[in-house]
Amino acid sequence: MALQVPTQRYSYVASPKVTQATAHAEPLPDGCAVDTVDIARVVRLVEAMPGELDKLFSAQELSDAGEGAGRIASLAARFAAKEACLKLFPRETALNTITAMDFSVVRDAYGAPQVVVSEAAEIVMGRHLVGEIKLSLTHTPLSATAVALRVPKVIEPSRGGRFLYRWLPYRREVILENLTRVYAEQVSRQQIILLAQAHYSHLLSLLKELLQFRFLSVQQKKDIVRVEGAPLLMAAYAAGKGALILTGHFGNFEVSTVAGVEHFPEIKGHIHFLRRPIKPKWLSDLLTNRFKKAGFGVVGRRGSLEEIVETLERGDAIVFPFDQYARRPEGIEVEFFGYAAGTYKSMALIALATGAPVLPAASWREPDGTHVLRFLPPLTPIVDDDVGSEIKRNTRAFNQALELAIVRHPEQWWWMHRRWKNQSAVKQLS
Repeated sequence: MALQVPTQRYSYVASPKVTQATAHAEPLPDGCAVDTVDIARVVRLVEAMPGELDKLFSAQELSDAGEGAGRIASLAARFAAKEACLKLFPRETALNTITAMDFSVVRDAYGAPQVVVSEAAEIVMGRHLVGEIKLSLTHTPLSATAVALRVPKVIEPSRGGRFLYRWLPYRREVILENLTRVYAEQVSRQQIILLAQAHYSHLLSLLKELLQFRFLSVQQKKDIVRVEGAPLLMAAYAAGKGALILTGHFGNFEVSTVAGVEHFPEIKGHIHFLRRPIKPKWLSDLLTNRFKKAGFGVVGRRGSLEEIVETLERGDAIVFPFDQYARRPEGIEVEFFGYAAGTYKSMALIALATGAPVLPAASWREPDGTHVLRFLPPLTPIVDDDVGSEIKRNTRAFNQALELAIVRHPEQWWWMHRRWKNQSAVKQLS
C-alpha cells in the first residue's frame, strides 16, 4: 500500500523565463514552491510506521533529525521540503518520474539546509535547465513549512558561438531538432536557441584545442586534464574481467582521453577504443593514428565481437561510444530522453556474457579552459528471466547514464548526431 502523508499544501510555481546572466552575476530564481505539513499528523505517522521511515527519508535525514524533542519537527520540515521540490516539477511528479525519495535535505557547515538529489531528479532538473534548488525551512509547534526556489543554469554563448549559429550554421537544423526534442516541453524557445549558440561556442573551442594540442609537451598535456575516479578503473583491472567504459561524445573527448592517459602510463596499451570509420577518411585516419600514438588500441565496431571478447579476457578495457544511432540488427529501440532511439544492444550482450563491469565515463571543459575526465562506479547489472527484457533493461540503464552526463554540461554534447533517426520530426525553431 502506498504511504500517504496528509498535508496542507499551498504553492506557486512561476513560468520559466530566460536568464541572461553572465558568469559574474548570480542568476535569479525562476520558480518557487511552498509546502506546509501538520506536525500532529507526522506524529501519528511515525507512531504507525516506526520501522518504515526509510521509505520516506534517507539514512542521513533520519540521523540528522536525532532522537530528541525536536525530531518530529525536523522530519516534518524535511518532508515539506521534499514536497516543495516535487511541486517545482509537476509534470514529472504526476508521471512518477520523480518521487519524494529523490530529494533529501542535509545541512552544510553553517547549518543551512541543502538539497541532495538522486540521479533521476538531476536528469529532470537538467532538462528544465535548473542549476540548483535553494531551500528555506521553518516550523511552529503546529506545522512545518518549506520554500523551494529553482535557480536556472546559466547559458551564455560566446560571440563566436553566436556568429557561427547565425552565419555558418553547419547542421543547425539537426542541432535544433535534437535540442527541441529534449528540452521543448520544459523550457522556452529562447533558452533552446541560447543552448544551440552555446553548443557552437563549444565546437569553436574544440577546434581551437585540437589545433593547439599537437604542439603541447607531455607535461602541458597532463596539466590541462584532471582525472577523477581513476581508482574505480584500476579496481576493475584488478578483478581480471576487463572493463567496458560507457561513454559518448562529451566535451573535447579527443583531448581529455589522450592527455588523461598521461597520468597513468602503466595502463597504456590496455585501453582500446571501439570506433567505426568516420568521413572524411583523412580525418578518420588522423584520429586513429593519434589514438595509437598516445598508447590506445583501436577496435573496429563491425565484425569485432571475437576481438572484443579476447581483449576483455586479457583484462583490458574497451571504450564504447554509446551515443550514436544504431540501426537494426545491431540496434534496438530503447528510450533516450523520453523518446525511442535506435541503441546498440551489443554492450549489454557482451557485459552479460563476460561479466565485465560497465563503468560510465564523461569529460567536459571547465570555465578556465582545463578539462576533466571522470570515471563513475560500475553500473549494477539488471537480471531478468526473459533474455530480451534483460538486454533492453540494461541498455536503458546505459542510456540513463548518458542522459545524466549530458544534462550536467548540455552545451558540450555532440548534438549534431541524428540520435533519433527515423523518429517523427519535432517542431523546428527558427
